[in-house]
Amino acid sequence: MSRFPETALELRDALRTGEVSAREAATHFLRRIAEREDLGAFIAVTAELALAEADAADARFAALAPEERAGLPPLHGLPLAHKDLVDVAGAPTTLGSAALPHPIAEQDGPGVAVLRAAGSISLGKTQVPELGLNAYSENLIAPPARNPLDPERTPGGSSGGSAAAVAAGLLPVAPGSDGGGSIRIPSLACGLIGLKPGLGAVPTDLEDGPVDDFGAPRLTTSGPIARGAEDAAVLFDAMRGGPETTLRAVREADALSALRIGISAASPFEAAHPVPLSPEARLAWRLAAERLSDRGHLVEEADLRYDPRYPEAFRIGWMANLSLLELPEGHEDRLIPYTRVFRERALARPRPAHLEAAAALQEIAAELRRQWGAYDAVLTPGLAALPPRVGAFLKLAPDDDYRAQCEWTPFTSMVNVSGLPAVAVPILEVPNPSAPGSLPMGAQLIGRPGSEAQLLQLAAQLTTV
Repeated sequence: MSRFPETALELRDALRTGEVSAREAATHFLRRIAEREDLGAFIAVTAELALAEADAADARFAALAPEERAGLPPLHGLPLAHKDLVDVAGAPTTLGSAALPHPIAEQDGPGVAVLRAAGSISLGKTQVPELGLNAYSENLIAPPARNPLDPERTPGGSSGGSAAAVAAGLLPVAPGSDGGGSIRIPSLACGLIGLKPGLGAVPTDLEDGPVDDFGAPRLTTSGPIARGAEDAAVLFDAMRGGPETTLRAVREADALSALRIGISAASPFEAAHPVPLSPEARLAWRLAAERLSDRGHLVEEADLRYDPRYPEAFRIGWMANLSLLELPEGHEDRLIPYTRVFRERALARPRPAHLEAAAALQEIAAELRRQWGAYDAVLTPGLAALPPRVGAFLKLAPDDDYRAQCEWTPFTSMVNVSGLPAVAVPILEVPNPSAPGSLPMGAQLIGRPGSEAQLLQLAAQLTTV
């Protein structure tokens, strides 16, 4: 074809018709990755494995008669990459840590296996913070991930490498995971759409059950990072292992109207410290509300009151699983100070304290679902400010680092506690105060259980101006 497809959906369709071969697609993105090594988006690039998979996909395609190609897997030949928090057969798994061994995975993790069965081809492993803990993607084993819109700034985390890759055109779309904002934060920082599905919407997220080892709500879900709502829908449907119902819904987004949408800039972290909201963040949030109103939705201020126990319960619950981390003897000093300090505290905290925090989070989750359930969707600001510079968090003392992250991302983790779905949506661009060009600001929509398709419909409405 005369031009390479611009969207993941266009590429998906071109691969299924043979206009683009799987090798051509893999080669295109491997070349883009090599051209932008400066972004630090990848920890490992598995080019040989990817090209071998692409050749095998092309051979399968060639063996089919034209009328048989409708039976191709939905992502036939589509290049992807996975966060280096999951196993991909033939690639090392580092978890972003210098304190752990980096074994070559013998088999795919559950979510990776679903996407491979759907026909996707993995190009490598993307950059993450150590153990996926932080809202920035920096560690001791590889160069930091950088924001393609301003390489001096962070692309966020923990799916920062994946978001940087999608924003820079190194990948057509990428799967991410979100345990406190890890899909939505980098999507907002890089001007992308990021869907955090509700717990259980992607079946592989529930392989270990709906609660963690301490009885707290399981926080992490898997979802797509994309440049557009249709691209996000294509990947989400494949991650679910189901039919393309989400994509069909997004294509009918214009018909959606008259939803009751509550808007609020309240954050549960306000019980612990101020949550300053930059003028740019407030403008993006208000503009999103106006656009939704213009689309015929019933937009109203929501009087949301958050449980003052949230900041402490979340902090304890979030770090509790660090007490279960097993390290090789003598490797504690290979952790970044942030991880090491919070792991030491988790180990020192009596189990009853962990259980008490877990019980509080369960109560808070029920109250969040009750309050937000009065609306079809709740609109909050996205990030509280523009992305900080690379290294800005890491140079802080651990407690200051944690607070700074909470101040930058005060609206995301509460959704993980609730188990509900949410989507991050770019709304506007503002002048970059420290370099030429502009930076994105966005908003977040929180939905009811099972409303992932509706959230992507709203994202499509917000980004079609």
